Amino acid sequence: MHKKLFVPGPVEVGEDVLSKMATPMIGHRSKDASNLQKSITNKLKKLFYTENEILLSTSSGTGLMEAAVRCCTKERAAIFSIGSFGDRWHEIALSNGIQADLFKSKPGTVTKPEMVDAALKTGKYDLVTITHNETSTGVMNPLDEISRVMNKYPDVIFCVDAVSSAGGVKIETDKLGIDICITSSQKALGLPPGLSMCTISEKAVEKARHVENRGYYLDLVLLYDTIKKKDYQYPSTPNLSLMFALDYQLDRIMEEGLENRFDRHLAMAEYTRNWAKKNFNLFADEKHASVTMTTVDNNRKISVRDLNLELGKRGFAISNGYGELKERTFRIAHMGDLTLEDIKELLFNIDDILSLA
Repeated sequence: MHKKLFVPGPVEVGEDVLSKMATPMIGHRSKDASNLQKSITNKLKKLFYTENEILLSTSSGTGLMEAAVRCCTKERAAIFSIGSFGDRWHEIALSNGIQADLFKSKPGTVTKPEMVDAALKTGKYDLVTITHNETSTGVMNPLDEISRVMNKYPDVIFCVDAVSSAGGVKIETDKLGIDICITSSQKALGLPPGLSMCTISEKAVEKARHVENRGYYLDLVLLYDTIKKKDYQYPSTPNLSLMFALDYQLDRIMEEGLENRFDRHLAMAEYTRNWAKKNFNLFADEKHASVTMTTVDNNRKISVRDLNLELGKRGFAISNGYGELKERTFRIAHMGDLTLEDIKELLFNIDDILSLA
């Protein structure tokens, strides 16, 4: 029996979207491939509210996170973390030999703008990374407030991990001054895993040109120059099957309307938060609670494992807490193409299971 996924990736994918992955192959050096990749790029520019170039990568979002910090750090990176995936960006930097410092916030809280300002005042850093939406804690960073600080430091590259938020939340990339904004296919975009994509500013590209040892597969300069010179052809073989599905799904997203999509995600988030406050508690400060998933504080000390086993028998799946928060929390995702009715059905079943315990 298929379990409907309410986990923070991979998400439920519609049959019509999945079927697009069975589209017959085309030559990846053909004009058809160029047109496909241009079509995706033009739609992603609308999704990200940007005039900057879009780069596609046959990798998870982690691939482009690595690319950003490796290609665009010449001096030292300031990595701001509000959970496990911010910590990962720091690990990525160090494993690539990048000089980087980690600035951690207490779990459940945000990166405060004054933290960023204090770090950048030192003049030590030429790149900053921010996790927009941290799925381990259910926190969404205040990008607008952080961006106002970043505006004071125009020479610093501003990188944002929007892997679990883009497509579910409005991110006005150019207005916020983001140089590299990264997402991937298996979250709020509502696709299978295997593709990542990012915006990239001219400032970031020019900075990267002066950085040595950028690697090859994830060299942002090589990706950028190749699509510019070769009509949106990529240097390595792309995942055309997922690109067919992405192109189709972006049409569906535009048909729904971006504002309508964002409103739907917010409605699901608010319903889930209200349920969590009534029955448990929120792990995150509600002012900064994620719009695409909710981390529930398991203050009743139920067995999350047992709950998920029972949910599985009914055709649903949620997530336990991540890392050290396992069993201390549980996570309910409300992203992609899920609806408010889907959320109500899930929560009704959780209530029913707990009432029988």
